Amino acid sequence: MARRTAISRLLIRSMVGGFALSGGSLQAQQFSADLVSTGTHGRAVVARGKLYVSTDKVRIETPELPDGFLLVDRDSAHFVRPAARLFMDAKQSSRLTQVLVAVDPDDPCARWQAMATIAGAADRGGQWRCNRIGPDTVADRATIKYEATSPRHQASTVWIDPTLRFPVRLLTEGAAGIELSNIREAPQPGHLFEIPVTYRKFDPQALIDRIKDSDVWVLPPQ
Repeated sequence: MARRTAISRLLIRSMVGGFALSGGSLQAQQFSADLVSTGTHGRAVVARGKLYVSTDKVRIETPELPDGFLLVDRDSAHFVRPAARLFMDAKQSSRLTQVLVAVDPDDPCARWQAMATIAGAADRGGQWRCNRIGPDTVADRATIKYEATSPRHQASTVWIDPTLRFPVRLLTEGAAGIELSNIREAPQPGHLFEIPVTYRKFDPQALIDRIKDSDVWVLPPQ
């Protein structure tokens, strides 16, 4: 009986350890970096914003969102506007929230598929597809290069840093390239990834519904 109990405890520990490892597989190192755009042909380098990463949480600041920033975690993506004390679901407002996330370097498509589902980009049953090309180097960092296709059939080349467990370069067909530069590995302040409890969630659909009930709504022509 004692031996059975010991074996049972050992199995439980092994299972818990396995769960911990599988959960940790989607956690990136803590770091910050500059976001730069490399242009549609990978030439000119233009500042694109800032990126902060803490395990499975990501904060993205870009000039395209001067009054706010994007927050991404394991199962959500939000646009936060501090001046207005508002936040809202990011959905498909930025492709960055779907790709700039912590991934398994050996299977990045699994996490990208989850983020596409959250954003509604996979609502027609489309799937991310990844083809591993092999090792490569980006700015002196060892990476794994992938050819990937999104649920909307957009082709990309992505370089994953296996140490950071994060994409460090993205070239997408018909769009400007994105790259991480000045990467600084260090613990990040927790407040960067928090939405204050005093902020109100804005629901665009609720606003549309209110307008529909008012006298200003006009039905589109049939």
